[in-house]
Amino acid sequence: MSLTNREIAQMMDLSCVQAFNTLDEIRDAAATAMKHDCICVFALPAHIPYLVDLLKERKDILIGGTVGFPDGAATTAGKVHEALELIEMGVNELDMVINIGWLKAGEYDLFANDIKQVIKAADGMPVKVILECHYLTREEIVKACEIAVECGASFVKTGTGWAPSGATVENIKLMSDTVGDSCKVKAAGGVRDKETLLAMHASGAVRFGVGARTALAILN
Repeated sequence: MSLTNREIAQMMDLSCVQAFNTLDEIRDAAATAMKHDCICVFALPAHIPYLVDLLKERKDILIGGTVGFPDGAATTAGKVHEALELIEMGVNELDMVINIGWLKAGEYDLFANDIKQVIKAADGMPVKVILECHYLTREEIVKACEIAVECGASFVKTGTGWAPSGATVENIKLMSDTVGDSCKVKAAGGVRDKETLLAMHASGAVRFGVGARTALAILN
């Protein structure tokens, strides 16, 4: 499938969610998004006010906030508070990390409630549920996707970009096959070039978390 640069940009969440990302890098990501009409820019919670100010003239570019980054092991109440604070700051989307320990222990009620409460706090705002696939078996990926769908997630997402490995075509296909039309799939980590992005898109991903420099390389 052939995609134009604008179509690709409209699937890109420019990501500045590493601990070492600087304010200059956030500014560069915002500039790239404005130049190429990328759909969204993400930053860590403390930097959201700065990002909101940078993009205040471009209401068509969404602002994304992270919940429970990077480990997902905050209390459910803590995640809810973080989500509400981010919404108050002006984000348009939330990407939340699952509680990996609860999933692996089979504590599915606790696991599901964690997701449900953040989605409830979002009150209709899109919530992407981050699985951090690097740490999961195929069976755990499937189970997490099934629960995320039941909870009302807008997306399931491969990872935070903090784990030792990122998105793979295999995991994207598995996630896409599991969720079907019930929600969408976002790939993050490992999307380094246009060929990889297109292969992941063909496997079911419709949003991509990429760094600003990688985005520029792909779009250029």
